[in-house]
Amino acid sequence: MQTDTTFQPQDPGEAGFDAAALAAAVAFAGAHDSPFPRDILKHLEAGYFEPAPDNEVLGRTAPRGDPNGLILRRGRLVASWGDTRQADMTFSVAKSYLSLLAGIALGDGLIDSLESRISDSVRHEAFHTAQNRPITWRMILEQTSEWEGTLFGKADRIDRGRDLKREGAGPKGIDRAMQTPGTYWEYNDVRVNALALALLERFRRPLPEVFAERITGPIGSSADFSWEGYRTSFVDIDGTPIQSVSGGGHWGGGVITHAEDQARIGQLMLQDGVWAGRRLLPEGWVAASTKPCALNKDYGLLWWLNGNGRYPGASRESFLAQGAGGNTIWIDPAHEMVATFRWLDPAAMPEMLRLVTASLKG
Repeated sequence: MQTDTTFQPQDPGEAGFDAAALAAAVAFAGAHDSPFPRDILKHLEAGYFEPAPDNEVLGRTAPRGDPNGLILRRGRLVASWGDTRQADMTFSVAKSYLSLLAGIALGDGLIDSLESRISDSVRHEAFHTAQNRPITWRMILEQTSEWEGTLFGKADRIDRGRDLKREGAGPKGIDRAMQTPGTYWEYNDVRVNALALALLERFRRPLPEVFAERITGPIGSSADFSWEGYRTSFVDIDGTPIQSVSGGGHWGGGVITHAEDQARIGQLMLQDGVWAGRRLLPEGWVAASTKPCALNKDYGLLWWLNGNGRYPGASRESFLAQGAGGNTIWIDPAHEMVATFRWLDPAAMPEMLRLVTASLKG
């Protein structure tokens, strides 16, 4: 298992792969570039996620690089392609990072229980309306909260009716009737930003600072990591204005990092939250994160799951952090494998996972 701050290479054959088949998988990844243009800001301002005025970009963006990625087995590097140190936006991969912080908050006693109401420990008005007061930490982590309101200039309505299978092409922003919290699953970036706000209220410190201290520092991540929010997302914490981070790059902000540092996060999850003999995530948090939501069996606590064969060619134990534009951390406990894909065409993801899995011998 991984104990060093760098991934030591291993010959694919020695790691249990058919070298030629693995090389074909790598070539496939390099040949299937994301449809996202290089100019991310222009792409967002053109209305990829939604039309104006709801598409106003409020946080930092960065132009993207070329496809790249790497594959680990048992913590050893067996394949890589492209510039794996190209720091790029990760979009909704940041949601899974928020899940790690929620686990730490639970372990630290800042959250009593996932079944506790957020309003019981968070004073912010965002959680004290009639609709939002009953929301629990589990609901907001599973995307069943039905949180309603406007946060940092973005209304939850913008993402109501969002269809991830038709991202960038389907109608959304519908004014549907709100359901009782905990009874309806919907992928909604404003509600994830509400989770980030709730965690900031509990930690009373900038979340990137906590993340660096508790996760990226101990696992040996580089200095290329950043996590930001919006110009509108500063809140008062004990008299100090602190920026609440966003759970993706939908309106700018979010996590900017590279494939190697993302792979460290994947390896940490594969190792049940333990790194170099030190427990970083509470015992049982990885299992809790990968337990299917009752309303969406493909989703856990801000992690995508494969128990129902969402990706038929990958093991059912697989789980993933995924972001728009083809940004993925894939963890496959059944084969002790972690892979990071940057700017891989999402339409090619099922075949990529099948090729890598099929390249294993025996």
